[in-house]
Amino acid sequence: MENQDIQYQPVPVKSFVIVGKDKNASVEKYLTGLLSTYDHLYAFIDKQLMMKSQVVRDLAVELQAMGCPMRAVEATEEAKTMDSVMEMCSWLMDKGADRDAVLVAVGGGITTDMVGFAAGIYKRGVRYVNVPSTLLAQVDAALGGKSGVNFEKYKNILGVIRQPEITFIWPYLLTTLPRRDFLSGAAEMLKTFIIEDGGNYRKAADLFFDMSSEYNMEVLMNGKDEKKTWTGIVEKHMGTLCELIKAAAHVKARIVSRDPFEKGERRKLNLGHTFAHAIETLAQRDGGERFNSHDGTEEVHGVTHGEAVAIGLTLAARLADRYYRNDRNEITALEGHISNDLWDCGIPCFCPYSIEEMAQVMKKDKKAEGGIIHFVLPRSVGEVDVVDLTVEYVCRLMA
Repeated sequence: MENQDIQYQPVPVKSFVIVGKDKNASVEKYLTGLLSTYDHLYAFIDKQLMMKSQVVRDLAVELQAMGCPMRAVEATEEAKTMDSVMEMCSWLMDKGADRDAVLVAVGGGITTDMVGFAAGIYKRGVRYVNVPSTLLAQVDAALGGKSGVNFEKYKNILGVIRQPEITFIWPYLLTTLPRRDFLSGAAEMLKTFIIEDGGNYRKAADLFFDMSSEYNMEVLMNGKDEKKTWTGIVEKHMGTLCELIKAAAHVKARIVSRDPFEKGERRKLNLGHTFAHAIETLAQRDGGERFNSHDGTEEVHGVTHGEAVAIGLTLAARLADRYYRNDRNEITALEGHISNDLWDCGIPCFCPYSIEEMAQVMKKDKKAEGGIIHFVLPRSVGEVDVVDLTVEYVCRLMA
């Protein structure tokens, strides 16, 4: 890899590294070269990712050669609990990890969340490094230092804020993702550009539309293999993806650097998430049955975090239209604009739950303060406000 393919972006909070778009064996060498500057490394790697990706297995070999102990992580929402974090801490103690330990998280947002949480509490806090493998983690979950786990069927209700030493973003790892997981990250990227556009929202929406159209043409009309076709499409568009990942990471890094502990501006990054977390909690309770075959064409099997965010974006747009413009249409103008883009990208955004059902969960949202929730409302693409509202008032507006 040429030196110009590797870009280092310092921010006041912490740093991230974005490497070039191509698969290149020197990337593992470059990453392990960065990690070699730290002593006492302990790696946690998503078990399924290790099985699926030769690149990650090669990285594991490099880490093993450095004498780095490794532990496989069960990276599921069901396993994203305090019990799992405590098991991580027990393993670290068994391995003799001290205050100078540096934890390495290789995987998606669930993995980086649990490792970040463990790093925040183990021996009152140790350092950690993120190597995100999913689009959602590369543009959001692995950046900014917020780490949470689920508790009593509430999403991310327990957590800490502790910045990683560095986040190493290698977009080529996205070729390991199933299409549905990729699109979950696409929803999070679009959310970022609704907050701060810079011309990237339209560019991203058009890219994901093109990718979805190519997939439908090859798989649904020409009968091509789903997995191979999608991997080829991701590789084909990797250059544009790299540009958009970099832009989205910069948006989040700038916001977090100005407000690392979410006292003001950082709340904007929660756009769609108050609704999304309520949807995920309800789906976990009922097994996600209401999402099955919601569009009449396929079994959906519950909801992913990114899909819940997509639904949350449309609901936030509806709330904004009713709050700012008294638009009482069933589908408001801004909601229609955003939902059409999501649907065109292949991202489902139908909500099977009523506002009353979601309200009962939102009242226990971790961001609720004295009965007030900081709702993030989009006025338009590229302009959002944080508005303090009661859940009861939101229910009246959304009814």
